[in-house]
Amino acid sequence: MAELVPIPLPLLLRRAFLEFERENKIFDLPASKFFRGFPGLDLSVDFHGHRASTPLGPAAGPHGQLAQNIALAWLGGSRIIELKTVQILDELKIPRPCIDAANVGYNVEWSQELKLEQSLREYVKAGMLLEILRASGILGEGIPGDTVFDMSVGYNLEGIRSPRVRSWIAAMRSAGPVIDELRMGLTREFARYRDLPFATRISDTIALSTFHGCPANEIEGIVTFLLAEMGCHVCIKLNPTLLGEERVRHLLHDVLGYREIRLHPPAFANDLQFDEALDLIPSLQAVARRHNRGLSLKFTNTLVVRNHKQFFQDEQMYMSGAPLHVLAMNLVREFRAKLSQPIPISFSGGIDQHNMAAAVAMNFVPVTTCTDLLRPGGYARLIRYLENLAAEMRRLGVARISDFVLHFRGQAEAAGGDVHAAGQLNTPILVEEATANPRYRWERNHGVPRKIGSDLWMYDCITCDKCVPVCPNDANFSYQTAPLAIEYDNFVLTPGTMRRIPGGILRVMKARQFANYADACNECGNCDIFCPEDGGPFQAKPRFFGSLESFGKSAGPDGFFFDGAAIHGRIDGRSYVLALDPSNGWFAQTGCEVQIRLSDNQPLHWHVETETTLDMLPYLKLKLLAEAVSDPRRVHFVNAGVIQENA
Repeated sequence: MAELVPIPLPLLLRRAFLEFERENKIFDLPASKFFRGFPGLDLSVDFHGHRASTPLGPAAGPHGQLAQNIALAWLGGSRIIELKTVQILDELKIPRPCIDAANVGYNVEWSQELKLEQSLREYVKAGMLLEILRASGILGEGIPGDTVFDMSVGYNLEGIRSPRVRSWIAAMRSAGPVIDELRMGLTREFARYRDLPFATRISDTIALSTFHGCPANEIEGIVTFLLAEMGCHVCIKLNPTLLGEERVRHLLHDVLGYREIRLHPPAFANDLQFDEALDLIPSLQAVARRHNRGLSLKFTNTLVVRNHKQFFQDEQMYMSGAPLHVLAMNLVREFRAKLSQPIPISFSGGIDQHNMAAAVAMNFVPVTTCTDLLRPGGYARLIRYLENLAAEMRRLGVARISDFVLHFRGQAEAAGGDVHAAGQLNTPILVEEATANPRYRWERNHGVPRKIGSDLWMYDCITCDKCVPVCPNDANFSYQTAPLAIEYDNFVLTPGTMRRIPGGILRVMKARQFANYADACNECGNCDIFCPEDGGPFQAKPRFFGSLESFGKSAGPDGFFFDGAAIHGRIDGRSYVLALDPSNGWFAQTGCEVQIRLSDNQPLHWHVETETTLDMLPYLKLKLLAEAVSDPRRVHFVNAGVIQENA
């Protein structure tokens, strides 16, 4: 299984600054897709007493795990970042693939893939990265930057009360020691940012996820602990099972037409029940008030269903996307109709550019998304969410989110100017519209990305460019090379002789090629879902590692490590090294070391103990890759450090 290797802060910064300078991008996101605010409009909201410049953010999941993911979400306009859920069991072996966003959206990826200590450093690192980008001025002036990081923790009281999780939460609230450690890596061109007043409070808000079957009294115990002992604001994530099996089945099968989705009855029987949740909330609101903390609800987690597709190894999987939107909206309506006193609500479930404004009009803070960002375009889709919200605000002639909520369905007078009341009044109207909207039905969401029947290999593909943006971690990247056809001979070498034997032809037909940065790849499989060809870009394309250590740990048959002077390769399970100087290369394979003239690929000197056949194809592949990925005109994680070191 792939093991994520977090990318050091200096390399993240080198990549970001160089890529912006040379390609007008950061982590493959074009500057045209950056959120820079809208003149005359204030999209800011309040979240547990903190100001955020927009109500938008990624839901806890793949887009909130690594520092570059968080930066990409922020650049696209997210200002309430729900970080990936952490728990005491931080050595889980998640099956691969773990994401299927072909249409509806399913996953078996439900917790962090990093150790708790690694997650802490990633989130601190992400905060520092954003502050440095803002301080540098490269993004321009006046960009709305108020940002909230929202922790997500799970899944039971014992785990959350454990010393390691308690320490983790405490460190997120006061991260000075981690920041000071990371400051030490800010040298050379980044030394000017070392003394920035980085915020030591990374987060004091927590979104709580609980196991299916977690009883009401345990949920009450967890929330009370987080409010009273840890001093955090809390948002309780609720499960769509609260609607009840009969209601969910009716909506999924009869109203929306997803008859292939098979429910998991034990989840409905064992999960928190609707009436239990209603009884629980007022007592927890009282606890929050006593400790001067905020309490809110989130609608909703994903829906556990039976695995009817056999795409995953697990018997169950978690459903998201279009059908979850309708389920979550209906659950909100039921709750708001029955709650004895108002409570802030956040929302996740099938959010995209077309329904984000309506969710904001229901007074949801934040509105978070996940499945939509796993589709072609990736993080570049976020800016359309905010552009559409801004267009709706201009249509109504309002400049603030509060006025937008009041006027979206003309509820200002009926609500007496109260934003919460207007959100309540908008709720049944917008829920009915969503439930009846054909865009959420099976007929609009059962197609799958087209496959064309060809197989991927190391070079050349149809160059659709989908594999780069659909990766949440920015692990896939493109590079340039010259189209070529190299005829080559192989050689039989002895200690004193060399004999040519027939070789072959290495053909590369296209200038634009693709590769994978393996340290940032968790083999989720999402790029394979959307690639028109078979084989998976993360498997078939060259896999580059960030260090000899991670290269050595890889159990796969293929991979590469390039440090600017030499490229290490493993091809079909055999190991090779090619060290380069301006005119010659030293190529090593098992039992053979050869000096080769780069201009014509002619062996000059060699060292062998016995007669050895020198296969020139691996040499040519390594040479081509080394030359291509070292091209400074196209910046990625493989060459960013090398370019900077030589600058």
